[in-house]
Amino acid sequence: MTLSQSTLTLEQLTGLDESHLCEYQHRLIHQDVHDALAALQQAAADAGFELTIASAFRSFERQMLIWNNKFNGVRPILDSCSQPLDTSCLSELDKIRAILRWSALPGGSRHHWGTDLDVYARNCLPQGIQLQLEPWEYEEGGHQAAFNTWLTDNMGRFGFYRPYAVDLGGVAVEPWHISYFPVSQSLRKQLTPSQLATVIGNQPVAGKSHILANLDTLYSKYINNICEV
Repeated sequence: MTLSQSTLTLEQLTGLDESHLCEYQHRLIHQDVHDALAALQQAAADAGFELTIASAFRSFERQMLIWNNKFNGVRPILDSCSQPLDTSCLSELDKIRAILRWSALPGGSRHHWGTDLDVYARNCLPQGIQLQLEPWEYEEGGHQAAFNTWLTDNMGRFGFYRPYAVDLGGVAVEPWHISYFPVSQSLRKQLTPSQLATVIGNQPVAGKSHILANLDTLYSKYINNICEV
């Protein structure tokens, strides 16, 4: 697998600049991912799966909206079993840790790079059912189980892998989340905690003071703590 020497500016790394992206089926992805994704999608089609992108590039603004809504109680914070948590008994830092199980820090999301995608098989989704992007959908008995197995067996041929394939104590297992390794592996090394602190410090991120006070630990546990190929 050939690794890319791709580098991004801090603004690109943190979702504030979209100039490294191209359009793919009404989504934005890193321009170096285009051909590999098209090949993966065609192979899936040949196997009977309509591989569909649920989420690709996500801007800083969008990630901050998700984050702030969860921190401020507008959207539920889920536990490791995808059940809503009672946050009234959580400290600010515990609430941040709980959000990070399923949602990245604004500026710290791999979706900012355009190399990481949430995918599913549209033709396996039962009619009238809305995709939840929860593990049970991809496990045995779930509507995405067959697609999940195919993806596990085949995505590596096209350069993709799952950074959250197993629970390492940080981000929860996300079988829908795939990453284009030849580019994302390089980008992963470029964003440092101090750079992330600069970006978050300049934005209205909920819980900012607690995030910045604990950023080195949060970075180590929830951003850099991923599965290797």
